[in-house]
Amino acid sequence: MTNCDDLLLFPLYKITAHDRLHTMRETKIKIINKLGLHARASAKFVSTTSRFQSHIEVKKDSQTVNGKSIMGVMMLAANKGCELTLCIEGPDETEMEQAIVELVNNRFGEPE
Repeated sequence: MTNCDDLLLFPLYKITAHDRLHTMRETKIKIINKLGLHARASAKFVSTTSRFQSHIEVKKDSQTVNGKSIMGVMMLAANKGCELTLCIEGPDETEMEQAIVELVNNRFGEPE
């Protein structure tokens, strides 16, 4: 008899009821501050993401980096006007998304 709370995708991965509770949030953001994701802005980005438990990947074109890695975020070389895709998954993904959007919309605290 099969337990409906557990599904087995043959042969490698078992999905449990707990796994189905989490969904990944995918959000596009546009970098609007004058200098883009330079060192200070990247540090603020990583400082913000590190406050949360959720995992985040940041995508630019075909490049994907860990959004909690200062080196990864800086290597994106995201200039003003660049569009990034955030892929956030975890228990506080909504809060992380809101914090990042607010940070970007406030131009990382920099003057226009």
